[in-house]
Amino acid sequence: MPDVLIELFSEEIPARMQRKAADDLKSLVTNGLVEAGLTYAGVAAFSTPRRLALSIDGLTAASKPVREERKGPRVDAPEKAIEGFLRATGLNKEQLEVRDEKKGQVYFAVIEKPGRSAAEILAEVLEKAVRNFPWPKSMRWGAGSLRWVRPLHSIICLMSDEQGAQVVPLEIDGIVAGDTTRGHRFMAGDAFRVTGFDDYEAKLKRAKVVLRAEERAEMIWHDATNQAFAQGLEVVEDKGLLAEVSGLVEWPVVLLGAIDDAFLGLPPEVLQTSMKEHQKFFSVRNPKTGRIEKFVTVANMETADHGATILAGNQKVLAARLSDAKFFWENDLRIAKEGMGAWRESLANVTFHNKLGSQAERIARIAALAGEIAPMVGADAALAVQAAEVAKADLSSEMVYEFPELQGLMGRYYAEAAGLPAEVAAACEAHYSPLGPSDDVPTAPVSVAVALADKLDTLTGFWAIDEKPTGSKDPFALRRAALGVIRLVLVNGLTLPLLPLFAQASEIVGKRDAGKVEAFADINDLLSFFHDRLKVFLRDQGVRHDVIDACIAMDGADDLALLVKRAEALGAFLTTDDGENLLQGFKRANNILTQAEEKDGVEYSFGADPKFAEEDAEKALFAALDKAEAAITPAMAAQDFAAAMGAMAQLRAPIDAFFEAVQVNSDNQVVRRNRLNLLSRIRSICLSVADLRQVEG
Repeated sequence: MPDVLIELFSEEIPARMQRKAADDLKSLVTNGLVEAGLTYAGVAAFSTPRRLALSIDGLTAASKPVREERKGPRVDAPEKAIEGFLRATGLNKEQLEVRDEKKGQVYFAVIEKPGRSAAEILAEVLEKAVRNFPWPKSMRWGAGSLRWVRPLHSIICLMSDEQGAQVVPLEIDGIVAGDTTRGHRFMAGDAFRVTGFDDYEAKLKRAKVVLRAEERAEMIWHDATNQAFAQGLEVVEDKGLLAEVSGLVEWPVVLLGAIDDAFLGLPPEVLQTSMKEHQKFFSVRNPKTGRIEKFVTVANMETADHGATILAGNQKVLAARLSDAKFFWENDLRIAKEGMGAWRESLANVTFHNKLGSQAERIARIAALAGEIAPMVGADAALAVQAAEVAKADLSSEMVYEFPELQGLMGRYYAEAAGLPAEVAAACEAHYSPLGPSDDVPTAPVSVAVALADKLDTLTGFWAIDEKPTGSKDPFALRRAALGVIRLVLVNGLTLPLLPLFAQASEIVGKRDAGKVEAFADINDLLSFFHDRLKVFLRDQGVRHDVIDACIAMDGADDLALLVKRAEALGAFLTTDDGENLLQGFKRANNILTQAEEKDGVEYSFGADPKFAEEDAEKALFAALDKAEAAITPAMAAQDFAAAMGAMAQLRAPIDAFFEAVQVNSDNQVVRRNRLNLLSRIRSICLSVADLRQVEG
C-alpha cells in the first residue's frame, strides 16, 4: 500500500483562505479516490503562505474490477427502448444477453470494468481538484486557462512504498508534476527533491519552512510570551490574530518593539485595535497599570541585525498610524467635554432607516422607552433617559468612524470625559450587549434599561414596517436582538411581561414618527417570534421543544422568566416515573373525553358529583382531585411550579387505579355522564399547570 505526497506550490495565499483551502484539498482528493474505488488508512492536510500539501497513508495500489448486471427491456420491446438501453450501457446489441423471465425474454447487459492503478486514478482526481478548486477569488496568468488563487508554480504528486518513490504522471496547463519543491523565499537555496512526506517535512524545516500551521502558531506564542515576561509584561491573547499571523509567515521570527511615549496615553483598546487592524501586531500590556506599552510583530525571516531594521521600519509605520489615532482621540475628547452636543445634533442628519427616521429620532424613542422600563428593572428613570440620550453619540466621533468596532466602548470614555454619572457612562458601553449567545449580559440596572429599550425599539420598529426575518435572511439582525432581550430578562431574573412593552414601544414609534409608520396591531406575532427564539435558546440548554410548547400555551407566556421557570419545572417533573405515568393517564382521560364530546356534541366540563360514584377507585379519584386542586391553585398563584407539579404527581396512582377498575362508558347514562365530567376535572386540573396536550408521549 503506497503513501502519497501532494504539494501545490504557488505565490502567497491570503492567510484567511489557507485553512479552508487545505480542508478543501483533502475533501476533493479523498472523496475522488473513494468514489473511484480506493481506500486509505489516514490523511492530513497542511498549508503555508506558499503551499498546500496533502499526506495520504496506506492507499490501496489499485481499484478492484467491477462486474455489473443491468436488466433491460423485453426482447420484443419497441426498438427505441432497446436503443436507449444500449446508449445507457455503452454496449451494442450483440453484447447483450437474453434471459428467460416469467413475462418473456429480457435483455441483460453485463458490464465489466477492470481495476485501475492508484497512480492513474490519483492523477485524474488531482487534476479535477485543481481545475475545480473552490477559491473565494482566483486569477489567471500567462496564456493558460487554469485559475488559482495566485500563480501556481509547481506540483508534487509522489507515491512511495518499500520499493521507492515514483512521480505520478500528471500535467496541468504546462505544469508537470515532479518530486521537487522550494523552501523559504529568501533564506533557502535552490529547489530540492523529496522522497515522501517525512523527508519532505524535514527538508522543508532545514530550508526554513515550518509546514504545520499549529506549530507556527505555537512558536509565535511561545516566543512572544517569553520575551514579554522577561520585561515584566504580558501579551494580550488574541486567538484570531494568532491564526492569521501564523498564515503570513513560513519561518516565524518574533520581535518585541516599543510604542512611543507620546501614544501611551491612548485608551488601551484604541492601541490594541489600531495595531491589530492596520499592522497585525500583538499588544503587550503592563499588568500593573493595564496600559499597552509594547507590541509584538512577527517577521518572516532572520536577519543579521536580529530584526533591528525590521523593528525600526515597523515602529515608524506604527507611529504614523497612532498619530492619526491620537489626533482623533484628542479632537473627540474636546467635543465630549463640551457635552457631546455637536455629535448628537449631527445624528439628526444620519438616516437609521428611511421608514423609521434618523438616528436622532431613534435615540428619542429609545430614551422614552428606557424611562418606561427603568422602574421595572430597578433603575433610576432619569439616569436611564440620560444614558439613552448619549449612548449613541460616539457614532459621530472620528475614532468610531475609523474603528466601528469600538462603538459603545468609546462612548463610555467620552461620557466619563463629559463628567456624566458612572451609571450613564457604563450604559453607553453596555447597551449594545449581549451581541451573541456567549456575550456578557449587562446587569447594572441603568445599562439593562437602555439595552432593553434599544433592542425593543429595533424589533417593534421593523415589525411596524413589516421588515421581518424570512428564512435565513435577517438583514437587520432581529433574531440577535430578540435573543438579546431574552438573555437580559433571564440572566437578570426580570419579571417583565413583553406584551405591554411591545404596546408601549409601538405607541412611541407612532408618536415620534407620525406620518412615517403606523403602530402595528398584531403584537402577538412579535411575541410568537420571541417564543421561537426562546425555543432555540432553551433547546441548546437541553429543554425539550414540546415542554416549551406546553408552557407557551398557558396564560402569562409573555413573561419570559415565568415561562422558563414553568418549563424547567415541567421538564424535571416529566423525567420522573410519576410524571411520565401521569402524562399517560392525562392523555388517556383527554382522548376518551374528546371522543365522547365529539360523539355526543356536548362539552363535559362540569357537574361531576361523588354521589353518583359506584366504585371505590372512582370515589378515591374524587377525593384525590379535591386534594390536588386545593394544593395546585395556591401554588400556581404563588408561581411555585415545583409545588404544583408535586401536587399533580399525587394524582398518578388514583388515576391509574380508576382506569383499571372503572368502565367510563357505562350503560347507565347518568353514571356515564358523571364519569366523563370526572375526566374533565382531570383535564382542567392538569391544564391549569401546563398544557400537557402539547407534550409528546
